[in-house]
Amino acid sequence: MANVHRPRRGSLAFSPRKRAKSQVPTVRSWSTSNGEPKMGGFAGYKVGMSHVIMMDDMPKSLTAGMEISVPVTVLEVPAMKIAAVRAYSKKGPYGTKILGEAISNELDPILDRKLFRPKKANPEKGLASIEKLVEEGAVENIHVISYTLPSLLSGVPTKKPDVMENRIVGGDMAARFEYAKSIMGKSVTVSDVFDSGDIVDTLAITKGKGTQGPVKRWHINLMKNKHSRQGSLRQVGTLGPWNPSRVSWRVPQLGQTGYHQRTEYNKRILKIGENVEEVTPAGGFLKYGKLNNEYLLIKGSVPGPKKRLIRLRPAIRAETRNTGMPQITHISVESKQG
Repeated sequence: MANVHRPRRGSLAFSPRKRAKSQVPTVRSWSTSNGEPKMGGFAGYKVGMSHVIMMDDMPKSLTAGMEISVPVTVLEVPAMKIAAVRAYSKKGPYGTKILGEAISNELDPILDRKLFRPKKANPEKGLASIEKLVEEGAVENIHVISYTLPSLLSGVPTKKPDVMENRIVGGDMAARFEYAKSIMGKSVTVSDVFDSGDIVDTLAITKGKGTQGPVKRWHINLMKNKHSRQGSLRQVGTLGPWNPSRVSWRVPQLGQTGYHQRTEYNKRILKIGENVEEVTPAGGFLKYGKLNNEYLLIKGSVPGPKKRLIRLRPAIRAETRNTGMPQITHISVESKQG
């Protein structure tokens, strides 16, 4: 008898495939930096896709030194505001603990749509307690609580800010604290965190597709007509043996599809710009409109639909390749409406 080779359909690596708890992705790993202290992440909103003509600067490429067409994803990245500074302890048997927190008094009133702002915050007292902990060596990480301002965008209908934590990376702990102290209550732009040519990781919640069957969800084959005369052809052939007398979680079944958090590694920032006219197509982007703030051009695609929040961090699996300033000769501004 022939040796039948049939790999399983669908990866089990992302199980269980549940809906994400929040539309703001969770960052579980942060990069390390030996340079000056800065925020270890930023956030923007997905606008759409376009393409650019650039010089191929990949070494050993067949088209090295030649002009190539590259698909890009456009993100609109308005400035983020820093609401508070947090100090975390070293990781113990029950994880890390919040040692101290300092909340700024210079917060936007629109933040009330998202969370409760303390009326009698004392940032000086909070910063003094964190500084004392830093001097004692009890602090393992410094985070800042930052929030976006989608009210500055014309393409995103929501006005409620998205709140998230970003770690301060680079330098020693005292330098990180001083940097966090200097930006508390102020705005941070994407140029303060990233440069053109940097390699980043993108985190987002994918497009939700609701409840789907095993064919769409796990990519199993359709059954033959003779194999399923009384039921659907788009069902799994068997749920498993009699013993053990239970259905294994490995059996492809229907359920939630999409709206999962996904991370894509080693995405290259091709351009950070302020002149939105050089990237906005005639008639604006489909299902988004026109840009009003700074933008990013990222090589390739990123997860999620348009208007979805996209978090960026410096790559934690950075490849050893040329990451200099890309030479872009043309950005497509042709109408996307046909």
